[in-house]
Amino acid sequence: MSGVRVLVGTHKGAFVLTSSPRNGRWDVSGPHFAGWDIYHIKGSPLNPDRLYASQSSDWFGQVIHRSNDGGKTWTPVGNQFSYDGNPGTHQFYDGTQHPWEFKQVWYLEPSLTDPETVYAGVEDAALFRSTDGGDTWQELPALRAVKGHLWQPGGGGMCLHTILQDPADPNRLYIAISAAGAFRSDDGGQTWRAINKGLHSDYELPDAAADVGHSVHNIAMHPSRPDVLFMQKHWDVLRSDDAGENWREVSGNLPSDFGFPIAVHAHEPETIYVVPIKSDSEHYPPDGKLRVYRSRTGGGEWEALTKGLPQKNCYVNVLRSALAVDTLDPCGVYFGTTGGQVYASADSGDSWTAIVQDLPKVHSVEVQVLP
Repeated sequence: MSGVRVLVGTHKGAFVLTSSPRNGRWDVSGPHFAGWDIYHIKGSPLNPDRLYASQSSDWFGQVIHRSNDGGKTWTPVGNQFSYDGNPGTHQFYDGTQHPWEFKQVWYLEPSLTDPETVYAGVEDAALFRSTDGGDTWQELPALRAVKGHLWQPGGGGMCLHTILQDPADPNRLYIAISAAGAFRSDDGGQTWRAINKGLHSDYELPDAAADVGHSVHNIAMHPSRPDVLFMQKHWDVLRSDDAGENWREVSGNLPSDFGFPIAVHAHEPETIYVVPIKSDSEHYPPDGKLRVYRSRTGGGEWEALTKGLPQKNCYVNVLRSALAVDTLDPCGVYFGTTGGQVYASADSGDSWTAIVQDLPKVHSVEVQVLP
């Protein structure tokens, strides 16, 4: 049966929410991995039953789980993950003599072209790829060669948190790192270069316009225009019309240009969504009013979307991977909060409903439209 599946990663487990399109009723499965941090859970665009989840704890380490039945059952994969006796230390065995140590997997990105290929972004920042459904992994080390010695951790750590694939060119990849910036590969990850021209970090870098060192929070694209990118940065919302070669600010009339997530409407490539918060020290909505902001002009002009959202005494945050859209018409928009609510809009953001409440802190929200 066709429907919508919302995948929610939280501080204490994963939840799978399913609904027939637009019927307003949601079945909740979970918590899966109860009590564990699930930083990201995402499904394959080629196989709706194939899901991946990043599970982590300070004591037992990092595990990736794979589901082949839409989240009903899960299997740990990738025996390259290990706990070596020191709490918080994890190792990604990539076939070299010395494994790469890291803290956690922040982001999983299944391939657009191969059902067995999946990418993983980790902290401290590095990019890995598996071509056998997560059983074994290899690092793409050329990324760290792009002035990796100058990368610094952002407030949440030095994490590779965003991976984008160009649907028109399977060899073109984009990633974002806090605090290093955005990077692009045109040869499937064999070589990389920084794409941060136009970014300014006036209070963070000795050279405010340096080519690396910027705290990029997220980047997004519409599949019909993969050369047009949108970015939510540590201060500033920006866009690029040339595959990241140049960026310009489009914060316009936003009440704050600080935030974490950014998303593009499924059918309108000039319609984008952000969720501003007050500042880098006050991670809650301006004036305590939870508002998603939408621009129908690709940035610059923004409108507050408030119907169904709390407009007083609301002090939650929406994290970088916790905003997503579906591909139905009209486009559905979904986001989760650090207060444990998941909101959905069936009308492109005009009105909102809390489809679940009182979950643990939400790390990530992803959406699948089922056949």
